[in-house]
Amino acid sequence: MELSLAHNLDRLVDGLADQGYAIIDNFLSTNEVDAILQLDEFKGELLQFQKAGIGKNSGKQINESIRGDYIHWINPAMAAPVIQVYLTKLNGLNKHVNQSLFLSLKDYEIHMTVYPVGSYYHRHLDQFKPDDHRKLSVICYLNKDWQEAEGGQLKIYHKDDNFSILPIAGRLVCFRSDLLEHEVLPATRNRLSLTGWILDQHSDLRHL
Repeated sequence: MELSLAHNLDRLVDGLADQGYAIIDNFLSTNEVDAILQLDEFKGELLQFQKAGIGKNSGKQINESIRGDYIHWINPAMAAPVIQVYLTKLNGLNKHVNQSLFLSLKDYEIHMTVYPVGSYYHRHLDQFKPDDHRKLSVICYLNKDWQEAEGGQLKIYHKDDNFSILPIAGRLVCFRSDLLEHEVLPATRNRLSLTGWILDQHSDLRHL
């Protein structure tokens, strides 16, 4: 493992242990972000995406007053090579966190995400009440040259200290799915990311 990556993962573990979240800039390099943005999914004007819903399985509902993003689930077995690069890094993150925090993480579920101009996701928790297998939320942003005036921040509600994170290309945000409520604020341009959750069980996405 590269020293810089190992150092960042050590910082991530410390952040998760101390405050329930961590931020790693340049988790994906500029070239890796560029390659992902050239994938057909992101260049296809949402043709391969579906409207995101609220809830899971039979309880899932579409409610644009709560969330307005579009998603495309990633099957790891069929993912493009540049997505495999990201998944390999996530595997390293899982292993490092398991060794340090003993969370028994086993797998992940990831989707490509597009928030069209003006869309948002109101305050929520990522862990479902009847299903507690989502342990960590992970978001890696793909937005080049993003400016604060463009909005689109991830707002995290952390005890009495609420704060916002800009969706800058290559930046990874990782936080406890069961503890930290958060929301996505509207933006003046499309907001892109790889969004997902690290689980304590094996993902159904591997069997699609």
